[in-house]
Amino acid sequence: MNRWQPHVTVACVIERAGAFLIVEEDRGGPHTLFNQPAGHLEPGERIRDAVLREAAEETAWHVGITDYLGMYVYRAQDGKTFHSHAFFGMALAHLGSELDPAIHAVHWLTLEQLEALEHQGRLRSPLVLRRIRDAVAGRFYPMEVLHDR
Repeated sequence: MNRWQPHVTVACVIERAGAFLIVEEDRGGPHTLFNQPAGHLEPGERIRDAVLREAAEETAWHVGITDYLGMYVYRAQDGKTFHSHAFFGMALAHLGSELDPAIHAVHWLTLEQLEALEHQGRLRSPLVLRRIRDAVAGRFYPMEVLHDR
C-alpha cells in the first residue's frame, strides 16, 4: 500500500527597506522564475535550520529569522502537494559564497515589482506573493509555536 506523503519545504520572507530578497531560478522553461529563498527539508534537519541553510545556499546571505508566518499548503499542477513552513526575518551579512547552481540571480524587489512579475506569470508559485502579503499585514506567529524537537 502506498501512502500519500506531502513534500515538506521551507521559505523565508526577508525584508530590507521595503524590498524583499528574491531568487531568480532557471527552471528550464522559456523564462526564469522568481521565488523566495526556499527548499526541501533534509532528513533529520530542524525546520529552522533548513530555512537558514536554504537562504545561505540560494542567496549568499546570512539571515536572521524573527517570526513564523505559518504553514502554507500548495498543490502543484503535477499533483504534488507541498507543506511549506514560512518565516520572516532580516538580512544580517552577505557571505560572498557561491550560489546554488539552479539560481540565476538574487534580487531585492518591491511588492509592486513582484506584482508585475505575477502578471507576467513569472512567480514560481502563488505562495510567493501570499507569504509577502501576510508579512506586510503583520500576520506573524512567535517562533515558539513551532515544535520541531
